[in-house]
Amino acid sequence: MKTTTAPQASTQRIIKKYPNRRLYDTASSAYITLSEVKQLVMAREAFEVRDAKTSEDITRSILLQIILEEEANGSPMFTAPVLESLIRFYGHAMQGFLGGYLEKNIQSLIDVQTRFAEQSKGLSPEMWSQYAAMQPPVLQAMMGGSVEQSKAMLAQMQEQMQKQAGQMLGAFGIKSGS
Repeated sequence: MKTTTAPQASTQRIIKKYPNRRLYDTASSAYITLSEVKQLVMAREAFEVRDAKTSEDITRSILLQIILEEEANGSPMFTAPVLESLIRFYGHAMQGFLGGYLEKNIQSLIDVQTRFAEQSKGLSPEMWSQYAAMQPPVLQAMMGGSVEQSKAMLAQMQEQMQKQAGQMLGAFGIKSGS
């Protein structure tokens, strides 16, 4: 009898996906829906989805299914041009940088949102009306740091790529023009 998963179970919830496409939550000993997995994400609960047959970690594919469902319902977050751009990054030299770039910028946006929520706890309806009237300048000020951070990150990525290209060209005996 195996007991190697006991310590992990206390820190991270394990969900098993069966061939019949059903998801089984080992913590609650019950089948759950994709909507309930989304609720775990929203509650920031640590979980991992594993293929019941192979034990392969398939968490990312389940999260992508949730995004696909969300994009199909209501108002989508990603426009077709944004999705096309993302697809173009696959196989591109910048593919490795894009994930980190997006992750850091989303975290910056979450930080701004958290700060704003903390600062706006005591606002009355009148104050909200005043805020709505001056939203663009306030939003620009709040996001200014994030935009500058994005610019700096892009510059760093460009510099790193130029350095790598120079090294690669140097390996072939070609001097770069910089």
